Amino acid sequence: MRAHLARVDAVLIQAVIAAALSFAHLHDIAAAAGQDGWKAWAYPISVDLLLVAAWRRLRSGNSRAAGWCWFLISLVASLGANVATAGLLDLADVPAWLRILVAGWPAVAFLGGTLLAHTAPMSSTADEPQVDAHAEPLPEPRAELPAPPANPPDRPQAEIPPALVQHARKIADDHRARTGTAIDATTLRARLGVAAPLAEAIAAQLT
Repeated sequence: MRAHLARVDAVLIQAVIAAALSFAHLHDIAAAAGQDGWKAWAYPISVDLLLVAAWRRLRSGNSRAAGWCWFLISLVASLGANVATAGLLDLADVPAWLRILVAGWPAVAFLGGTLLAHTAPMSSTADEPQVDAHAEPLPEPRAELPAPPANPPDRPQAEIPPALVQHARKIADDHRARTGTAIDATTLRARLGVAAPLAEAIAAQLT
């Protein structure tokens, strides 16, 4: 347990250090590009929030193309700022194209955040019921069919309603499509909710 906590603490410390360094690099680039005061501090927040929103979209499994698009855009913005502060650029005299990119970032971030928010699912996946693809589906609601009349002793199958036979045939076809085998009288009885003799008579007509 202590070893596990030590590993978690090390990961958290590393994440905090990396986030702080990336935050500072983005701030320095924004300030060098003419975004002074509070605006320079807002840029790293904007980049990191867009990165987190895109990552959450990828984890949710919805609109993965949009998630990857905005994840890469925000990653390039963050990584580019980190690399640029390594001495590749003169922060005292940044080029015009960098000033243009920094000045246009708020519009790009607003567009990305809006698209990610408005294409999100209406409800959380945690609130949705989990469906097992291999589970037996719930029985279909039984149609309101008239009760079959009592069969005469010498004609046990003559009075089965055609509508009941048709409904049973749909159930049998669905069972064969899902399982690859013909439905038996016991399963047919459970799905129709009829007596065993009647279920056996209907199963005989379905073969």
